[in-house]
Amino acid sequence: MVPWHIDSWKDRPHAQDVSYDDPAALAAVVTKLKTLPPLVTSWEVERLKEQIAEAQVGKRFLLQGGDCAETLADCQSGIIANKLKILLQMSLVLIHASKKPVVRVGRLAGQYAKPRSSPTESKDGVVLPSYFGDIVNRPEFTAQGRRFDPRAMLDAYGHAAMTLNFVRSLAIGGFADMHHPEYWDLGFMARADLPDDIRAEYKQTTQKLSEALRFMEAIGESTVEELTRVTFYTSHEGLNLHYESAQTRTVPRRDGHYLLTTHMPWIGERTRALDGAHVEFFRGVQNVVGVKLGPKVDPEDAVRLLKELNPTNEAGKLVAITRMGAANVERALPPLVEAVRRAERRVLWVSDPMHGNGITTASGLKTRSFDDILAEIERSFAVHARLGTILGGVHFELTGEDVTECIGGGLSEADLDRNYLSVCDPRLNYRQALEMALRLGSWMSGARQARL
Repeated sequence: MVPWHIDSWKDRPHAQDVSYDDPAALAAVVTKLKTLPPLVTSWEVERLKEQIAEAQVGKRFLLQGGDCAETLADCQSGIIANKLKILLQMSLVLIHASKKPVVRVGRLAGQYAKPRSSPTESKDGVVLPSYFGDIVNRPEFTAQGRRFDPRAMLDAYGHAAMTLNFVRSLAIGGFADMHHPEYWDLGFMARADLPDDIRAEYKQTTQKLSEALRFMEAIGESTVEELTRVTFYTSHEGLNLHYESAQTRTVPRRDGHYLLTTHMPWIGERTRALDGAHVEFFRGVQNVVGVKLGPKVDPEDAVRLLKELNPTNEAGKLVAITRMGAANVERALPPLVEAVRRAERRVLWVSDPMHGNGITTASGLKTRSFDDILAEIERSFAVHARLGTILGGVHFELTGEDVTECIGGGLSEADLDRNYLSVCDPRLNYRQALEMALRLGSWMSGARQARL
């Protein structure tokens, strides 16, 4: 294998690269980022790797969720707290259903970059660069807004740091205390048009968990303290390699290089070329790395990719995030899983049921169907159960806000214009996300499987 170094990615084809018009300004920003404190720590990265290794053998379950494209404007206490609350609510349901710990990973504090299918966008005869996320440019369709500005990386770093600071303060302050799951309800949940059976099932779940914790304490269970506080990890697509490499470094008393912008970066479907810059960069970091795999992936190419990213087959190192689309699961997932199993590669299989199920309305609005999302998860569980492998996690684009972006779960196409806020792809709202967790929990506990 060709030796890796921190800039070796620059010699490879760079998908989704952006052309900054001021190389000196780019170099100055990268230099500054190298001097700034890391956003996460190597011991947090290693702890997550341990938990992912346990999830790979069925001892834990991964819940990953958050915004499609985080914006700097969303760095507000209420918005951040609501994201954590919905992840907590969902994880509580999954803990109760699966009887195993849940690893909570947010798509936050760094999900500022977005891949685009086209480098440019046209409106009324005007052609401008596409919006690549707030870490690169702005969504406003103006020449100034769409300019690739390297200083945006410093803005992204600052907002990621503020977000992480608030998340950690909430966790330390008891926000995530599992003794009181009844406190986690979003304030507007009572006003929502939530089906009574879903609301009742959630309340019953929280009550049972509280009773179980009190019983464990009453009999002197020493591990209860580990259950009453939860840890949040962060993740984002490692798209902008200037930003990621600038915050990659060695640390005392550990071998190798750690990417310290996030705990778990992932490589997207558009950037996973075996000879590309992203695979070259991420093969050299010690972090857990996710990789998105769509329905067109060749199973043997996927095996080669996993070997490149994890040549020593280290436990906990790789998360294979499949995004097949509900209609493609039965055709595309089994040969992929079989090829990886034959190669004896250690991965955590995770289902991303969002990205393969996009649809466009007659008015041109992007949306997703709740039923298709649920169907992909259930079919993925069924495939893994049939093959004797483990589906160990789910990956959602969701928000704690009362948005109307996905149809189903109480929303019709006519509702979409009411509160469509995403700057990129549609997200599950708080009600849809909670209902999805309850449906998923029903599958995991065996109740829903018996009805299908």
